[in-house]
Amino acid sequence: MSTYSIKDLEQLSGIKAHTLRIWEQRYNLLAPKRTDTNIRFYDDEDLKLILNVALLNDNGFKISKIAGMTYLEMKEEVVKLTEKNLTYDDQIHALTICMIEMDEDRFEKVLSTNILKIGFEQTMLNIIYPFLSKIGVLWQTGAINPAQEHFISNLVRQKLIVAIDGQLYKGGGKKFLLYLPEAELHEISLLFAAFIIKSKGHKVIYLGQNTPREDLKLVHRLHKPDYLMTVITTSPNSQEVQGYIDNLSELFNESEIIISGYQIVGQDLKMPKNVKALHYIRQIKEYLEELEAEFQEK
Repeated sequence: MSTYSIKDLEQLSGIKAHTLRIWEQRYNLLAPKRTDTNIRFYDDEDLKLILNVALLNDNGFKISKIAGMTYLEMKEEVVKLTEKNLTYDDQIHALTICMIEMDEDRFEKVLSTNILKIGFEQTMLNIIYPFLSKIGVLWQTGAINPAQEHFISNLVRQKLIVAIDGQLYKGGGKKFLLYLPEAELHEISLLFAAFIIKSKGHKVIYLGQNTPREDLKLVHRLHKPDYLMTVITTSPNSQEVQGYIDNLSELFNESEIIISGYQIVGQDLKMPKNVKALHYIRQIKEYLEELEAEFQEK
């Protein structure tokens, strides 16, 4: 079971810590536990409760009414709400509850409903990515356990693979080689990039996670792609990434290289002439549209 500080609850629910304390005192909504050293903490049940409370409160339920509900009554109202047209933040709350409860069926239903309403691309950009960003911070600080993070990542990954398979290549366009460096396993952004690239009519050669350098060189030599793309989240680390980029530029100087990820965004790095850094994954679509405009001009 995970444990959370009141600041963790604030970050996940969007409810200010000050407000949580008032609700705690006035309505007995939460009952924090204490460590042996008298430090307050909350558990998974507290987090699920406050996420339900936040979603109901955001949708017009008065806190006094919510406080009088049983947990089951709250959950039933939340299920009804998530099947309607809710805000992106509400959907993120619903997915967070699914993560805490490890409820695959409910997670699948929330995602599928949004994909039908707003499409796969907008669901990724406006719901999945903000959701992953929110839980990623807590996972790094230990507030969310690895099992919960892996549970969600695998479900999202499955959705992405199905969506990519649905984009049939009809010939033409440019050739993109996508891969992750050795020891790099964070694949979701690269999969989403593959989906966007294929949806724009380009050919994707996808090598995926943990690609050995020699394998990359072999495939590059065989297919001669116009573009090489990678995402660096953890490997190589911040001390090694500049050297890695420089080496990549030299090895594949006949290709344009697109690079993104945590070790790239906001870092003081010098990009070689044939390397383009994307600061947000949504920029891949903008980048492709710019390329298309250039092709038309020529």
